[in-house]
Formats: sequence, C-alpha cells, structure tokens
Amino acid sequence: MSLLLTGTVAMTAQETYTNAELATKDLNGTARYVGMGGAMDALGADISTIGTNPAGIGLFRHSTANISFGFVSQEGAKRFANGNKTNMSFDQAGFVYSNRLSRSSFLNFGFNYHKSRNFDYILNAAGRTLNGGSQNRLSYNKGDAGIMDLYIENDEILSNDYAYSQLDYLYYNTIIYNPLIDPNPDPDENYGAERYMMDRVQTGYIGEYDFNISGNINDRVYLGVTLGIHDVRYKSYSEYAELFESNEEGIGGVLAEDTREITGTGFDVKAGVIFRPIEDSPFRIGLSVATPTWYDLTTRNYTALYVDAENATPTFNGIEGWDIDNSYDFKLHTPWKFGLSLGHTIDNFIALGASYEFADYGSLDCREIDGYDWDGNTTSSTDIPMKRHTEQTLKGVSTLKLGAEIKADANLAVRVGFNYVSPMYNKNGFKDGTLASYGVTDQSATDYTNWKDTYRLTAGVGYRFDKFSLDLAYQYSQTDGTFTPFSDVLDATNAAESVDVSNKRHQLLFTLGYSF
Repeated sequence: MSLLLTGTVAMTAQETYTNAELATKDLNGTARYVGMGGAMDALGADISTIGTNPAGIGLFRHSTANISFGFVSQEGAKRFANGNKTNMSFDQAGFVYSNRLSRSSFLNFGFNYHKSRNFDYILNAAGRTLNGGSQNRLSYNKGDAGIMDLYIENDEILSNDYAYSQLDYLYYNTIIYNPLIDPNPDPDENYGAERYMMDRVQTGYIGEYDFNISGNINDRVYLGVTLGIHDVRYKSYSEYAELFESNEEGIGGVLAEDTREITGTGFDVKAGVIFRPIEDSPFRIGLSVATPTWYDLTTRNYTALYVDAENATPTFNGIEGWDIDNSYDFKLHTPWKFGLSLGHTIDNFIALGASYEFADYGSLDCREIDGYDWDGNTTSSTDIPMKRHTEQTLKGVSTLKLGAEIKADANLAVRVGFNYVSPMYNKNGFKDGTLASYGVTDQSATDYTNWKDTYRLTAGVGYRFDKFSLDLAYQYSQTDGTFTPFSDVLDATNAAESVDVSNKRHQLLFTLGYSF
C-alpha cells in the first residue's frame, strides 16, 4: 500500500542542521584571491574583495573584467546515485569601472558574480552496528512518551502535534501499527536493528551577485559598500537502510529514500573601510561588516519508506511502502559578520595579507511564515523552540586568512595562502526530534553531522601580458566530523553511535582578466 500526501504548510520553518548548511561560505573567487588564501581584504584591488571588504574595490586605478572557472574534486568518496567525485564549476565573473575624480581620488563601480557555496558532496557510511537501536524505535518512543498525541482517521495514524515528523508518520503507518503487514497489529510494536547503511549525494550552489560603489580620498582612505543578492539551489538524495534483528513478523529491514530541494533568494549589505595610518607607508588596516543575509526560501521533499516484510535481508523491492511529499516556504536570517584585516607591500615586490572574521552562528534566526500584511507580503516570527536548539548546537566561528604574493619579475607572481576556520558545531550537539517546532514536523531525515574545524592550503601563479592576465590557483580543504544516523533523547539505549567522516576537497581554478 502506498500513500501520497501533498500540500503546502503555511506556518513552518526549517531545522538547525539544514540552516547551518545554507549559512556557511567556501573560499572562492578569482584565482589570485584563492591563491592568497583570501587574505586580501586590506590589500584590495581584487574583484573578489567586493564581498568581504567592499572598500577593496576602491583601490582599482583601471577598469578591469574577470572570469573564473575550474574543477572541484572530493577525495575518498564512493560514487553514489548521480553524484560525481569531480565536477566542473563556473566560479566567478565580474568587472570594475574606475572613474578618476582628481589626481589621487577615484569613484569606482563594480559588479561580481561568484559561487559562494558549492554543495557538491557524497556521504558514505555503511556497515555500522546499531546494537538493537533503530529509527522506528525512535518514532515509537516519541509516541509512547506522549510527545505525540496519536489518533486514527481514515485508516491512517495521525497527530496534530508538531513533534510528529514525516518520518514518524511513515513508520507509524507501516511497521509500528499496520494490519497490512501484521494481521494482529500491536500498538507497542517496534523493531531493533543490527546495522545500518547510509549514502547521500548533495549538489547545487549558492550564487552571489554583488553590486558595489567605492572610492578613495587622497589615496589614503578607501570606502565601499556592496549590495549582495544570493541565489540558493540545493538538492540532496539519500538512502538510509536498516537490517533488523530477527522478529516474529519476518521483517528483514527498511529503506528510507529521501529527496530534498531548497531554492530561494536573499540579500545582504556589506560595508568596509581601508586606511593607511602612516602617510608615507603602504601598510593598510581594513575594517568590514556584513548584515545578515535575509533569505526567503522554499523547500520540497519526497520521502518513501519501503519495508521488506518477506525476506531475512533488506532487498527493498517496494513490497510494502508508503510515501509522502511536501512543499513549504520559510525565512532564514544568517548572523552578522565582522572583519579586521591588515595588508602591506614591500617595494612592489612582496604583498602580505592577514584577515580575521567572526560570526556567531548560534544567532541564526529560523522564522515561521505566519501570515500576510495589507500589501500582500508575508509576515514571519521566530520559531522559538528551534531557535533555542540552534543556540545550544551552533556557536561563534572565527576565520583566519593568511596570504603572500611574490613577484618573480614584473609580469610573473607566485602566491601561497592558509585558512583556519574554527568549529561551528558544539561537539555534543544533536538533532532533536522531540521539539514542538514546525522544523521537526517537516523533517524527513534524522541524521546529522557535527563538523569540526576546517583547514585550507592554497597556492597559485599569475602572469600578466599587455592588458591581459592569466591566473591559476590550487586549493586543498579538509573538514572532519562525526556522523550520527539518529539520536534518541528519550532512551539512551536507542541512541546510535557516531562515526567519523571527512570532507576533503581539491580545487583547481583559472581566471582570465582584462584591464582597460
């Protein structure tokens, strides 16, 4: 038997771990910017600073245009579904128009597109033991504890409580209480599992379109402001399977397939200043601030649960299965960001940069759409239970960027860079399915990953000939984490063990530039 539910939930919001995915950024832009580890916020004169310290555009003395593309490859992943370990990527395109106002003052206008987030990632976690724990027991425990007030209507087990997730619905209407599988169903029925297998592929990106106005005062103080438009295109597909312990009903296991897509737009404003404190020195100090990105997003999912009710191993031929799909809108406000940077050049031969950025991701604001104003615009309010969960799960993140450029001659430059990004997740954080939150109601997966700190190493070369420039950069990044298929706050014996996972990426980036 299969059931398909469709509809739009007007008052709803997303959950902490998915929101964190949407709020973070990669190191990406021009090859020069990436090759120097992004440490150009005080050095300026690179179009990628339009999104980090807008005052950097004020250092341009000539108009310029750039376009960047390359390849991104994930190390150690096993191909799954439509996911590829290596993908081509269009990363940046933009221009700066430089307008001289006086001998030492300019007013510049810039536009730049860059891929601020690349979601391409393959997760593999197979053959892990569960020691009798299971996802269906997680759903059962929520009902048994009275968190969900269950009732039967039209042969469906339903609930009006926010903690009743899409997965809970699927489990309760298949194996926990279903006469189609068991002629004598027991409302206390649940099944322990021996092991699980998990695979997920993520694809998509966040594209950022930045519009800038900037300039300088007597070649001493540089000011800039940028309006950013963000375009979200996220997709994921996962398969989660459990092999059950021996049971009287002969149920071998389950397979949960989940497809999710998140789309939408947002906007933010960035402002910055760069100044030379010593008149006859090229040493520069930069300060920057970025407002939250105010997102209006739509998420859609299709989730199916297949039950192997005839064989001792989970062959998952759809013998018994229910499915559900949903689509809803929500709002997300990312944290404020603050930056401090230093830059110095030595005889036009060496350029050195250092940048520090801080953002408190515990302040992520996930908002429910709760109505419309007189002009037909949506109104929203904070999802309080999910907000508290976010404050407990996420924390402030510090990003340190260091970079250097050495000119071997007037036309050839060599670059190196380093990044350190502190952990966003508290190591004891978990996805809590017992919250009275719309973010729980619309959950179609119970797994989560607590990622640790990120390290990035970069290098690059650049060559200029006449008005053209060609730059090449390589970036290696690594983030380790702990993956957990589900966590049960109601029964510690049903909490699955975490396993180590890693995201190791290699990026090769090319930029072609032209000055005029």
